[in-house]
Amino acid sequence: MKGWQFTGTGEPLKLVEQETPKAKEGYVVIKVANCGLCHSDVGALDDPGWVGNIIKKVPVIMGHEASGVITEVGPGVEGWKVGDRVAVCPMYTADDAGPGYGRDGGYANYTTAPQEMLVKVPDNVDLAQAAASTDAGMTSYHAVVQAGGVKKGTKVGIIGIGGLGTVGARVAIGLGAEVYAASRSENARRKIEADGAYKTAVSITEFKDDNLDVIIDFAGFGKTLSDAVATVGFKGKVVVVGMGALEFPLNTSTLITRQLKVVGSNGGTQEDIANVLDLISKGDLTIDIQLIDFDEVPEKIDVLRERSVERRFVMETKEKDYQ
Repeated sequence: MKGWQFTGTGEPLKLVEQETPKAKEGYVVIKVANCGLCHSDVGALDDPGWVGNIIKKVPVIMGHEASGVITEVGPGVEGWKVGDRVAVCPMYTADDAGPGYGRDGGYANYTTAPQEMLVKVPDNVDLAQAAASTDAGMTSYHAVVQAGGVKKGTKVGIIGIGGLGTVGARVAIGLGAEVYAASRSENARRKIEADGAYKTAVSITEFKDDNLDVIIDFAGFGKTLSDAVATVGFKGKVVVVGMGALEFPLNTSTLITRQLKVVGSNGGTQEDIANVLDLISKGDLTIDIQLIDFDEVPEKIDVLRERSVERRFVMETKEKDYQ
């Protein structure tokens, strides 16, 4: 097999060839169809604080947003068989720190996964969408539904209509919530209006009189968080997802007198991924992606280093990548 390997902070990804993994007890081997690229991989490559803290294995083939087809089932695996189409939940397990950080991940033509982290992909869902669902989908869904408690009829504010924010807003719209979306980008506002957002504005503060039940902040800057606390309705909730700033001033008077909740949301579960795949299968959600070739992974990582992108890069393997 071959893959793009992390060898150390500040070093470019290295193309390596090694033996195709065997399925150990409780694990399966997956022929990778797709793997999403994530801004967190830029942090892993550039920030020395990641090694030992988040990256537990060096060297390691990166890529934590994988989907594909099972080619081998290890001893003790139940309920899964060769040929099953699966997505892999990227969260920590009892054994390791997850794909791309604790074991070889999806920037490869083969990877492995423990059975408890597998999610079945519906037959009518493209494996590229499934790959994006494992992080962009999971993280956004968890923030909106699990942390935010959004359901049909909820008045929810969304700050930041980028990659995660767009998915989060679409999840809320698909659930029948009333979505108030804030973004400085006119194109982003137009796009989410076309998707069914109830109102859009440049700043979340423009919805101060709408008595929002919850605000999900996908930007996470000091200003956006302060604005969210000042805007959300009485006994409302602010969910923080973005980490644009690691600290922000909190108006405790507002927090106390209006009985607000401020909670953080990080990652999600395989159940969240399954729910995202169900929304995609029903036609209630699409994740904006741009397919790239296996050979383009380092180049597109560099693009993520330079700027945000409207469509999530998703690596697509082809037959030549298995030769």
